[in-house]
Parts: sequence; structure tokens; C-alpha cells
Amino acid sequence: MHINYFYFFSMNNGTVKFYDEIKGFGFIRDSKTSKEYFVHSSGLIDRIRDNDEVTFDLQEGRKGLNAVNVRRS
Repeated sequence: MHINYFYFFSMNNGTVKFYDEIKGFGFIRDSKTSKEYFVHSSGLIDRIRDNDEVTFDLQEGRKGLNAVNVRRS
């Protein structure tokens, strides 16, 4: 039996390090911790581009934390 556990963490601020619209994924760098988080197109609220300032939540995924609910600031 497989159970999915998803955890949401509070809103974060960061910068889009890289985002490929064609492939539908990229990475966001957290402004406080400088950690980078994977972002998939399914986690976007607004259209994003490289170097955009964004806010985002973190959600536990299969390979670690992912940025979700991503919005331009």
C-alpha cells in the first residue's frame, strides 16, 4: 500500500533562477536561505521568467521540497 503525505510550509520569497516554459520546470532560489527548490508548471499561479521575484509555498514531493503556489511579487 502506498500513502502520499504532503506538507505545506509557510510563504517564502525568492528569485527564479531558471525556468523553461517548453519543458515546464525550473528552480527558485529562496531569498533567506539561498536554497534552491524545484518548480513544475503545475505549481504556478502566475507566468514566471528567469530572474522574476516570486512568493511561493513549499510542498514535500517525491524527491524533496518543491515550490508550489508560485506568484510574481
